Amino acid sequence: MSEDPSKERGFVVVDKRGREEEPPSESPPGGSRADAPEGGAQAGAPGSAPRGERELPRPDFASLLISLGHSALYHLGLVADPQSGRRGEKNLALARETIDLVEMLEQKTRGNLTPEEAQLLEELLYDLRMRYVESAR
Repeated sequence: MSEDPSKERGFVVVDKRGREEEPPSESPPGGSRADAPEGGAQAGAPGSAPRGERELPRPDFASLLISLGHSALYHLGLVADPQSGRRGEKNLALARETIDLVEMLEQKTRGNLTPEEAQLLEELLYDLRMRYVESAR
């Protein structure tokens, strides 16, 4: 039974730095993620969950925007690092660079987004700009 592709999935970040890599799984020549059955991706394949962990959702545009927004807020000193729990130190240059990246995405994707994606992008940019101005005071 296939899933409804219109349903949004959550966003989970898994930091794999410092872990031992598993050897690549054997797959048939020419095999790709698209060839894998929908409900059961091969172990070790991109998008499949390592043993004992949940499978990551497929990335989408909203997840990218939320990630960039969180990064900008971290550099403005407004949110904490998820792993350490410590708030980021204010670094206006890095915050401005991240906001500029979101602005670039707005320009490059104009006319190619769903109404929901366009609204999210517009609201995110507005919020980040206002918070940047407030932090720069």
